[in-house]
Amino acid sequence: MTCKYFKNGLLFLLLMTSSAFAQEVQKIKQQVDINYAIGADLSFLKMAEDEGVEFMDEGVVKPGLEIFSDHGYNWIRLRLFHTPDELPNDLDYTIELAHEAKEYGFKFLLDYHYADSWADPGKQPIPAAWEGLTVDVLADSVFEYTKNTIEAFREAGVMPEMVQIGNETRNGMLWPTGKLPENWDNYAKLSKAGIDGVDAGRGQDARPIIMIHYDQGADKEGARSFYEKFESYNIPYDMIGLSYYPWWHGNLLEFRANLLSLDRHFDKDIMLVETAYNWRPSEYENARPPYPETPEGQVEFLESVNETLLSINSEKIKGIMWWEPAVMGGLRSRGFFDDDGNALPVINVFDKYRLGKLDNEGMPD
Repeated sequence: MTCKYFKNGLLFLLLMTSSAFAQEVQKIKQQVDINYAIGADLSFLKMAEDEGVEFMDEGVVKPGLEIFSDHGYNWIRLRLFHTPDELPNDLDYTIELAHEAKEYGFKFLLDYHYADSWADPGKQPIPAAWEGLTVDVLADSVFEYTKNTIEAFREAGVMPEMVQIGNETRNGMLWPTGKLPENWDNYAKLSKAGIDGVDAGRGQDARPIIMIHYDQGADKEGARSFYEKFESYNIPYDMIGLSYYPWWHGNLLEFRANLLSLDRHFDKDIMLVETAYNWRPSEYENARPPYPETPEGQVEFLESVNETLLSINSEKIKGIMWWEPAVMGGLRSRGFFDDDGNALPVINVFDKYRLGKLDNEGMPD
């Protein structure tokens, strides 16, 4: 009798262990395989087109997403604000734009700002709905909000292939509770809550790639210190995300040194998830620009940054994304279109990646 119960108990333990292992396998299964992402943050594109802006490629009016797809872009990055009162980037808007992007074959990176408006190293405002919460209740709110929004994307058929937990979080997020460097324990708790929310909301779908985003792309010492501290909390993530704007962050040699350092010290993939340059004078009024602020200089900049990424002999380097190439208004000079909506030469930088082998008729595949 004892032997029977022992065997049954052992079998039960093995089944439970096997089930737990299967759950862990399911947790990480079938993440999208990234060869090299060519992407753009196009969060304002739908707003611009809804307002009547027409984008043109060689004088022909086309949907903006079609123009980028035609020129080799295969990823779209979309920001999500909690409850925006001025900007359009709420859940419904983002799902609709994600639907349009999926129709063109884009893969999708979802960028959680965990704020009602812009979150960046200089400001990480708590959404109005979460003001005054303790850290534990705030973490629960982050978990539930992330879970519910991921469920909404999944049910709409536009699950993101990658999710960014916070935007440019070098100084933490959800201030003052998660502000760094003084509140690392809180920041880690909030980040973990967001990641757990992704897992809870995805159901049986493959787990999205999880990105943690550091803005200073040319800051070797700072980036290494940040990710070493983050990893000390044993929080599961997959991708190091960087920003690189030369007028804020440094030169290309410094950017390359940081890439080499991150590649050497961390077992994580690396993506440049924000970069941009101006096609007319904007940032270097009192200094000599590294490239002319002209359409030609913008091309040279993007080619140089991309070549810097490709020069790193590592499979961990996973791609490049331009920040808001279809932006209108005051930041238009960072975009890919002139004041009349005509595509600038920079749109052609990745055309060579669209060229395939010729078929029997002498036409590209």
